[in-house]
Amino acid sequence: MKETLTYEAAYAELAAIAKEIENETISVDVLAIKVKRASELIAFCQTKLKSTESEVNKIISQMENPAS
Repeated sequence: MKETLTYEAAYAELAAIAKEIENETISVDVLAIKVKRASELIAFCQTKLKSTESEVNKIISQMENPAS
């Protein structure tokens, strides 16, 4: 069964991939795989941030305009 990815886990994995690339410790043979995974993680994080922003804005709006 696949674990549910959290923002924190995705960010940590993305940071680790970036560090490997920056330090040139990543093998050329797996570079494309790591870059593809990084792209997926970036998309996940962007989606999560947009979703969270929308949720927070909705909550704030409800707090500012409570139903009578």
